[in-house]
Amino acid sequence: MDATPQGSLLPAPLLSTRCPLRPRPWRGPAPPRSPGPEPPRRRGRQRYVEKDGRCNVQQGNVREPGRYLTDLFTTLADLQWRLSLLFFVLAYALTWLFFGAIWWLVAYGRGDLEHLGDAAWTPCVNNLNGFVAAFLFSIETETTIGYGHRVITDQCPEGIALLLLQAILGSMVNAFMVGCMFVKISQPNKRAATLVFSSHAVVSLRDGRLCLMFRVGDLRSSHIVEASIRAKLIRSRQTLEGEFIPLHQTDLSVGFDTGDDRLFLVSPLVISHEIDAASPFWEASRRALERDDFEIVVILEGMVEATGMTCQARSSYLVDEVLWGHRFTSVLTLEDGFYEVDYASFHQTFEVPTPSCSARELAEAAARLDAHLYWSIPSRLDEKVEEEGAGEGAGGEAGADKEQNGCLPPPESESKV
Repeated sequence: MDATPQGSLLPAPLLSTRCPLRPRPWRGPAPPRSPGPEPPRRRGRQRYVEKDGRCNVQQGNVREPGRYLTDLFTTLADLQWRLSLLFFVLAYALTWLFFGAIWWLVAYGRGDLEHLGDAAWTPCVNNLNGFVAAFLFSIETETTIGYGHRVITDQCPEGIALLLLQAILGSMVNAFMVGCMFVKISQPNKRAATLVFSSHAVVSLRDGRLCLMFRVGDLRSSHIVEASIRAKLIRSRQTLEGEFIPLHQTDLSVGFDTGDDRLFLVSPLVISHEIDAASPFWEASRRALERDDFEIVVILEGMVEATGMTCQARSSYLVDEVLWGHRFTSVLTLEDGFYEVDYASFHQTFEVPTPSCSARELAEAAARLDAHLYWSIPSRLDEKVEEEGAGEGAGGEAGADKEQNGCLPPPESESKV
């Protein structure tokens, strides 16, 4: 064996090959170390639907932009306000300029501009002495102002035809632009601004079953008629054949079968999704849910009571916005003759005892408990069978038949009781 120096835990050959440790002279405070690279953080999920309901999707590489012109009315209604106002102003200004230029050409072609001071000459339009006058006459004609200074005469058939054409086209422009502005102003998505969703969703027990819940409310006194609620689970998945489906949409039942999805939204309501065997969260425990990557999109639809137009409000919840083991704080109180809603507590939650296992494990545990109670607690029927068996004898045929049919509890269960 190699010799090992006394007081050393390493062999001598290994110690001899290492550099001796010598004290370094002090040269002031050591420079601060530059922080190393931070460990990579988990990138936050990109929202499919923002909290305010705006869909975070942009259409790119549209090969046929002319399709938007086939539905010009909807295209104009979907424009931003500054673009809508610009188009509104340009529609009228260009129309006035176009017909003003035609009126000037008619006057120039007939020679009216060359006989401005000739009293014997009958012009097409009285007092039209230039392009500015023709432009003003075009505005008066289309807006039906009629100041009376510039008037068309009956000696100009082409002017009469042009007057009819401008009146008809001007009415069409008025109807189109006023309709666009009316739809722009009365869009129902502005009504959706007063429909609020809770900032978080919660998971807790309801009637002994795990439920995913969120809260909705209406800030206005005018209600949403025929309100209905839907929920979608947005999560990418891969099929058995290896096909990757990004942002796959799955329905979350919020009472469609029972009619609970039809809401009477007078006060805030808690919408519940029962996590049963048909739910995509059936096998998700608390820890598995925190590691998952999904988005829950909730959609509230209904008709505005004041206008009768259909309104839709949307919101979404990411994984970190789902609180396990929480319940919503009550916001409804009974006052003197009315109910009062406290929206200051609308988003507040509090913790409640909730199992961390999945809904499937919870149902299996409940089933095992029910089976244990069934076999451990004798019923009156079992007691009656025991009395009959005792009367006929311990080895009677009736008692044996009953025990084989399972009416008598097994001895092991009796000992547990």
